[in-house]
Amino acid sequence: MSKRRKSQRATEATPKREKVRDIFVPRPFEGLVDEPEWIALRELVPAASAPLRLNPELVEEYGDRPVVLATVLPMAAPAVAKPDGRVLIGLQRHQQSGDVSRDLADALLCALRTEPGGQVSVPPLPGPGPRLQDVLEDGPLEISMHDGFEFWLDPGAIDDPTVQASLERANAAVYPTVKLDAARAAYWCQVPEKAHVRWVLPDDEDAALDALSRLGATGTLTLGEDTRFAGMFRAHGRLAPVWDLPEGTPAAEWEGPVAEFAKRYAEALAEREPLDAAGRRTRQGLLGRQLTLR
Repeated sequence: MSKRRKSQRATEATPKREKVRDIFVPRPFEGLVDEPEWIALRELVPAASAPLRLNPELVEEYGDRPVVLATVLPMAAPAVAKPDGRVLIGLQRHQQSGDVSRDLADALLCALRTEPGGQVSVPPLPGPGPRLQDVLEDGPLEISMHDGFEFWLDPGAIDDPTVQASLERANAAVYPTVKLDAARAAYWCQVPEKAHVRWVLPDDEDAALDALSRLGATGTLTLGEDTRFAGMFRAHGRLAPVWDLPEGTPAAEWEGPVAEFAKRYAEALAEREPLDAAGRRTRQGLLGRQLTLR
């Protein structure tokens, strides 16, 4: 038999893999009560966690296992099945499809199917299937901020020198971040030689941009003296403005200025008249000041 014929037979004998089509979803967290917080935890916050609740169907199938949402897990893993039955889901991970919500739901289901303490295997492209909105009992996220990643660990794990060294490396990358009470999904952070407030707005992008443009046209886009509106970025279908702040001022000092800005923003958002000439010029300027995440 010729080599060509053998090759043809081998090809015929090997079942074809079904190609998984990747579909981009611009607002993966749409419909969730805390959509801006999901975005902030994925894009802005280095170390935080929040408990999640499975929907009744999954509780019936897998039991009422505790599920914890984490900003990031060891080695940026998508999910971990703890020996005590807890499941941890990582928002910030290496492999992802065009639908973050589908990725997270699939990671959760894979972890639930894994024996406690076992290695969770998650496909890089999950294909069609349930999304977060289908597998969770939705509600406001009860977010816990962390100075480091000790919340990853099981009791006694820190005694392992290898684990301790890995944890120290991970903690070294955490910059101080404080969740502000003045506005939902607003965070103060201190990065080398700079401090910022970053706020994921809950509103439609065009409406939010118009509101920011109105404030910019009237000179009320900053958070006060010695602050600067640095620009904004787009994340998962929402806008997030960023302000540069004086480096030495603690996070608590910005609760008042952020609350005052939130009030001005709400008033500007409620305006229904089209932007005037100054507002349109400001809008174009804001579009030119879009930032890159991180």
